[in-house]
Amino acid sequence: MLRNKLFTAAAALALSTGAAAAQDNPMVGGAAMFADKNIVENAVNSADHTTLVAAVQAAGLVETLSGPGPFTVFAPTNAAFANLQAGTVETLLEPENKAALTKVLTCHVVAADAMSMAIKGMVDDDGGTHPVETVGGCILQATYDGDMIMLEDERGRVAEVTIADVDQSNGVIHVIDEVLLPAM
Repeated sequence: MLRNKLFTAAAALALSTGAAAAQDNPMVGGAAMFADKNIVENAVNSADHTTLVAAVQAAGLVETLSGPGPFTVFAPTNAAFANLQAGTVETLLEPENKAALTKVLTCHVVAADAMSMAIKGMVDDDGGTHPVETVGGCILQATYDGDMIMLEDERGRVAEVTIADVDQSNGVIHVIDEVLLPAM
């Protein structure tokens, strides 16, 4: 009986400590996001990012995005991947297309920790549009309207940040509603 009470108390403490670590972060894909976990550790728990996680694994980027960073990841949802032309995701996930998949994914990663207020400040400093260079060599154009940050890729496709400022131990995630693509 005492052993069960001790276990219950320990479990409650662990849950409350975990809840405290996630309370400042928004929920993503139905899962708590913990600021003391890295980008990959959190992303794997989001039901809205299973395609992104599979793509990161297929591209061999798990170790990189688990590293110290800092990284800003613009994380497309499963619905964003579904917006691509039919067959695109399946083709990119084939082993012979690893280089193309890596290029697409790294066009969503910036080598900095950029929270939304910092992005808005850069947009303001640049007169309404700020060029964002990604680790994949893509140049995204960041703008905002009110609280909504938008990113335009090199093909003119625009993604909106639907969930901003998901703090991570190695950077930040901003959830987006479209996949950003490099120029052809």
